[in-house]
Amino acid sequence: MAQSRLRTLLSYIRPHRKKMFMGIGALLVVNLLSAYIPLLIRDSVDDSFETNRFWLYVVGIVILASIMWGIRMLSRVWIFGVGREVEYDLKQRIFEHLLRLEPSYFSVNTSGDLINRATSDVDNIRRLVGFSVLSLVNTVFAYGITLPFMLSVDVRLTLLAIAPYPFILVAVQLFSKNLRDQQQQVQENLSDLSQLIQEDMSGMSLIKIYSQEENEREVFGEKNQNLLRANLKLARTRNLLFPIIEALAAVSLLLLLGFGSRGIGAGIISNGDFVALIIYAQRLVFPIALLGFTITAYQRGEVSVDRVEAIFQTEPNIQDSPDAISLPVEEVKGHLEAKNLTYTYPGSQEPALAGINFSIEPGKLVAVVGSIGAGKSTLAHVIPRLLDVEEGQVFLDGNDITKLKLADLRRAIAYVPQDSFLFSTTVGNNIAYGDPFADSLLIESTAKESQIHPEIVNFPQSYNTIVGERGITLSGGQRQRTSLARALLIDAPVLILDDALSSVDNRTATDILSNLSAGVKGKTVIFITHQLSAASKADQLLVMDQGKIVQTGTHEELLQQNGLYQSLWQQHQLETAIN
Repeated sequence: MAQSRLRTLLSYIRPHRKKMFMGIGALLVVNLLSAYIPLLIRDSVDDSFETNRFWLYVVGIVILASIMWGIRMLSRVWIFGVGREVEYDLKQRIFEHLLRLEPSYFSVNTSGDLINRATSDVDNIRRLVGFSVLSLVNTVFAYGITLPFMLSVDVRLTLLAIAPYPFILVAVQLFSKNLRDQQQQVQENLSDLSQLIQEDMSGMSLIKIYSQEENEREVFGEKNQNLLRANLKLARTRNLLFPIIEALAAVSLLLLLGFGSRGIGAGIISNGDFVALIIYAQRLVFPIALLGFTITAYQRGEVSVDRVEAIFQTEPNIQDSPDAISLPVEEVKGHLEAKNLTYTYPGSQEPALAGINFSIEPGKLVAVVGSIGAGKSTLAHVIPRLLDVEEGQVFLDGNDITKLKLADLRRAIAYVPQDSFLFSTTVGNNIAYGDPFADSLLIESTAKESQIHPEIVNFPQSYNTIVGERGITLSGGQRQRTSLARALLIDAPVLILDDALSSVDNRTATDILSNLSAGVKGKTVIFITHQLSAASKADQLLVMDQGKIVQTGTHEELLQQNGLYQSLWQQHQLETAIN
């Protein structure tokens, strides 16, 4: 698993390896200069302290230190820059990969958790690639270059100075698993909190209507408390580890001071050698002290790599088959056919669609009616492959939809769901979403077809009015008609309305359908609805019950049959009379 994560990290860095190697090379130069400066200090101490010679040492040390400072800055810019570029790459890849996944993925994985992975987890990986790489490489160079210099001064004192360091590695190893597990718990609690905040911000009106502010406050407080406990637990582990590291580093310095002073008294080493060893030992303390922070960043990054890679490892269930064929939208006539169409949701025992058969001729307006849970929306999701079905069940112009390229299939089908989602932009931009370069005349024309134009022109800034998040400033009916205008604008050969006029009054819905049937330019329209007065105007009705089509015919034909549609129509008439 550790090797797998390392390979993954290297794959993140590989596109930017040139800049990373430049940063590592600069660190090498910095450490070489840093190792040479104590030798100059040693020589200045051991020399006779002649004034001119002493100042030469001072000038030389200042020049080398200045060069070292400049190169160190470059190394940080290059290595931290790689971290930022990896962060950019990952965010771009996550977003593009999420766009490939089917809607069912987002019903299982909450948006708060996905946002947290794309922000907090990616930020942890950035630190891992930037700060951790810099710290680890700097530690390797510091020890790899400094130790030979120390050994050349005095082997015995050098070995005494580094004697405590193996204990530091043991301490790190003992704490590493706890740090990783605790960091993962922090990330999960943070995702829970992010999800709650997002849901509450979106559902603020509902919270107000049901006076649930206190309940939401308590739920937030509980999740926030869980995050606090997880962070405190992680902090306790870190605060126990880091002092251990620092104490062992201090022991190293004490050993050097104790035995080094005896060496000077015995004449084994010079004063300059002793000063150089102290400087070298002090130089090794900082990388050791940073090691604890590096380990924490590594543990965070390790957990975050797993969480981010979990997104990339999820392949879309619905994608182009290897032998997918193209179907240019201008060649689509709109003939839809289902042959023994069956679909069962994952984890369910009963099929949502059970052996459905129908044939819809191009240019026809077909209404699909039935009680709640009959499978109408499932049928609407299957046709554009928002749900995946086996091959040989659904056909567009005689072509199996599972064999068509997804992009071509979905360009041929305009789908308007009941939950009409609008982006937080202008009304005009929402209508033109399928064709961002559409001119204002086309936007207004489709708005008129969906009977939303008269209301839009009365908005404060007409088509330039911002609708707010998810279209919150519009009524339900206005959102649905704006979504319908958006679907009409792309001029797809097939139009599916999945209860997309449920918030529109019966009269307006009937007028819209009449306009569609009169001017749809040969579109095949599938209208899923509970509004039977509007459905009665359709060329054909499909009556569904428990996942099956139980009746087919025109409104008049179905009324003559003693079946489900007659019962639904009588119920509709009764409700109309009461209202």
